[in-house]
Amino acid sequence: MPPTTVGYKAAAMHRILAAALVTTVTPLLTAQNPGYTDTPALPGLGWRVHDAARPRPPVVDPGPAPAQPMPAPADARKLFDGRDLSQWGGKDDRAQWVVRDGYMEVNGTGDIWTRAKFGDCQLHVEWATPAEVKGDSQGRGNSGVFFFGRYEVQVLDSYENASYADGQAAALYGQMPPLVNACRKPGEWQTYDIVFIAPRFTSDGALQSPARVTVIHNGILVHHDQTLLGQTNHRSLPSYAPHEPTGRIELQDHGNPVRYRNIWVRELQLDRQTGPASSTAPATGGK
Repeated sequence: MPPTTVGYKAAAMHRILAAALVTTVTPLLTAQNPGYTDTPALPGLGWRVHDAARPRPPVVDPGPAPAQPMPAPADARKLFDGRDLSQWGGKDDRAQWVVRDGYMEVNGTGDIWTRAKFGDCQLHVEWATPAEVKGDSQGRGNSGVFFFGRYEVQVLDSYENASYADGQAAALYGQMPPLVNACRKPGEWQTYDIVFIAPRFTSDGALQSPARVTVIHNGILVHHDQTLLGQTNHRSLPSYAPHEPTGRIELQDHGNPVRYRNIWVRELQLDRQTGPASSTAPATGGK
């Protein structure tokens, strides 16, 4: 006999109930253990991109926030001193974030980036997530510091806020979690001191040496000369594409009103010439 109308309706209802069950269970699992189980595996690391099972770094209290911005060294270039955004570009060729009381604040007008370009450098950034907590995981105090517009050190409110390990504060996004979680409370000022070594490419565009990053978060070392696998991506594998030896530093507008202040950079000349003594034989003798 052909299926009856009642049979069609019963089958349809079964599918609806099954879909509803998946819809209600999946968000619960995600909330308990944020991350993904269907992303590609990172080469050589044994974890997937944003792996839900990847251990989260242990929490370390970094101590109280500094009362005042840290002074910049004499040879540093000040990118933001609390007064204006003249050294930054953005939508319609100008940065449009709010500037007040010595800081700038994300306001939904898009990412901003330095007008100047940098290669190997030491970057100091002070930032604070909103004091009023809204959202969770990646929806809470999210922003980012990008080198060349493509290599990100994550900014996130990771104070008692679970998220996937390679997406928490100070993570090399989508690749490597920090050694520890050194976040301060929401609304408190935090510091990043980042040494970024730019990748090198051969004349035909092949990767000669990868980018490397050292990050100190609130005075605590969280990455030491860590190799980047390529551009930092969401839910996809990193890879390298050839680019110029210098690029812009970018701050991300992820929709949360994160604040920044006291941003300065020191350009590093790491490809130094060797002296004439390097070509001579080592000295011998002596007492």
